[in-house]
Amino acid sequence: MKFKATLIGFSAILMWSLLALFTAASGKVPPFQLSATCFLIGSLPGIIVLMWKPERFALLKQPAKVWITGIVGLFGYHFLYFTALRNAPAVEAGLIAYLWPLLIVVGSALLPGERLRWYHVAGALAGLSGTILIVARNGIAFDDAYTLGYGAAFLCAFTWSGYSLITRRFGAVSTDVVTGFCLATSLLSFLCHLGLETTVWPQTLLEWLAVAGLGLLPVGAAFYAWDYGVKNGDIQLLGVASYAAPVLSTLILILFGFAEPSWRIAAACLLVTGGAVLAAKDMILRKGTTAAQLAE
Repeated sequence: MKFKATLIGFSAILMWSLLALFTAASGKVPPFQLSATCFLIGSLPGIIVLMWKPERFALLKQPAKVWITGIVGLFGYHFLYFTALRNAPAVEAGLIAYLWPLLIVVGSALLPGERLRWYHVAGALAGLSGTILIVARNGIAFDDAYTLGYGAAFLCAFTWSGYSLITRRFGAVSTDVVTGFCLATSLLSFLCHLGLETTVWPQTLLEWLAVAGLGLLPVGAAFYAWDYGVKNGDIQLLGVASYAAPVLSTLILILFGFAEPSWRIAAACLLVTGGAVLAAKDMILRKGTTAAQLAE
């Protein structure tokens, strides 16, 4: 059960690795407009399931703390991320925001039944090092002039890690509620769009398909998979494995001609893979022991 849930959680990371490709292909749609559109699309599978099985509507009746956590997690993360990118260079803001996997690993020590081991932290640090190689290929230069953006990026990291850790405590809450989180995030993003942006629609069929792809996968199904994974899987391993997203994203961009291969990417792959294997040591040994016992 735990292994299967961890794999489902990892599928969210695989889908997030498509984020850069689909975003690059979506044209010049402003961030909050794109967020509003994609989260609306992302809510559709959940709505279809609820319409098909009306009895599941009862699962949406949850305490206020569940709804607050979900909406703050999804909308708060994206609001802070866009704010960071508007007020600081993308490289530095992205690196700060991507501290969230490390925060999940360290913060998991506060969860009931979880024990933080040295290899969890070491694996997360290896993954962070791989991310730095990928994202900061042209160097890093923090500047006091971008304090607001850096602050928003830090809050971004704490928001998503906090959401993931708190969600773990809501293990009995059905993943159906993610549909509501997506709808609320879409509405709030739309309001931000009206107040902060000028509407720009996709211009070609390819751009529309990219927006649909974003809504169905990295800004849709991924959040349902992540919710199930962090509730029922190995949250420490998922935290470390999350550093695979920027590496896989870069590999996909190379495959589609948006980036060039380099030694940095190869080194990042080794660091992220090695970190994930190290963090998964217990699970790997446990599987090996079970297989040996079955063989006997």
